[in-house]
Amino acid sequence: MTLLRFLKYYLLTPLVLFPTIIYSQELNCNVQVSAQSIQGSNREVYESMQRDIYEFLNNTIWTKHVFSYAERIDCNILINLTSQLSAGEFKGTIQVQLRRPVFNTTYNSTILNFIDNNFQFEYVEFQPLEFDPSTHRSNLVSVLAYYTYLILGFDYDSFSLMGGTEFFQMAEKIVSNAQNAPEAGWKPYDGSRNRNRYWLVKNLLDKEYEGVRQFIYDYNINGLDKMESKISEARLSIVESLKLLQEVYRKKPDPYMYLMQVVLESKSDELVNIFTPAFPEEKSRVIQILTEIDPSNKSKYAGINNPGTQ
Repeated sequence: MTLLRFLKYYLLTPLVLFPTIIYSQELNCNVQVSAQSIQGSNREVYESMQRDIYEFLNNTIWTKHVFSYAERIDCNILINLTSQLSAGEFKGTIQVQLRRPVFNTTYNSTILNFIDNNFQFEYVEFQPLEFDPSTHRSNLVSVLAYYTYLILGFDYDSFSLMGGTEFFQMAEKIVSNAQNAPEAGWKPYDGSRNRNRYWLVKNLLDKEYEGVRQFIYDYNINGLDKMESKISEARLSIVESLKLLQEVYRKKPDPYMYLMQVVLESKSDELVNIFTPAFPEEKSRVIQILTEIDPSNKSKYAGINNPGTQ
């Protein structure tokens, strides 16, 4: 990964200083549409759907920031269609994956990897997908735009403290526009345990959750980005960053803390790999924190002391 991208995020130079610069596409997004559960339908529709979504995500200009081709953000959108409700209406899941390059290495760290189970939309073949930030016209477009801005927000947060706020605010606007939409996932009461689009972006913009966003920054900038050159210092920084999550967990801003779950689901395996070769005292500290804030993965974290048992 080039130094240019890292300096760009650190400095966040206002584009107004360079009024002649042309905006460029931000995403390098792989798109996969699977419809194996739907029998007897026209398979060409799904190929067209995959192609249209790919072009929409990768060819739309989402920000006023400038990206070179090599600097685009790597991500995956995996759509699994489980049923066809009518000729042009589908239901299924959408999985969002975001990777971030670690400075001076070839390693890409996963920042997001979660599945939205409330995905229902209409798709008309050969009809262009167009995003209007001021209104909700298509559930397919709104969901894709929402997750695009989450991808941008998480990526920017990992390079600059609270750097993704403007993109999370755009996602919040999309949620607000969709409050009268018939499809699920946009309203506070949709889904179970607050696992929906409404609560995820609400958590992201809630000051009570700022520790989670600070963790994303510290974990990456002071932890992963220093692993290649200062591994002991980097591990210590990661332990300190986990304390930020611990503080939020103990405050319990709400009963379910969806944002915490999303972040930890993407990091649990990586944390095990980072601390398995650490010193015993450091292992003990990190296991204590992780089993407190993520008890569902307690057995996985025990593998830090006993590799191969998780």
